[in-house]
Amino acid sequence: MPKMKTHSGAKKRFSLTGTGKVKFARPNKGHFLTTKNQGRKRKLRKGSYIAGKNANNIKTLLCK
Repeated sequence: MPKMKTHSGAKKRFSLTGTGKVKFARPNKGHFLTTKNQGRKRKLRKGSYIAGKNANNIKTLLCK
């Protein structure tokens, strides 16, 4: 059976920490930033972690 390939889109959007958590950057930080207030943009700067079944699905896409 051949090896499973890493999902290219997931590879660009998610990363794994040393403890195995799935880290991602918050969306909505690309354009139309003048309409978003400063507090909202500040909160979008920080990344976040995915938990539960979604994390397991992403780890499968990343072949981990």
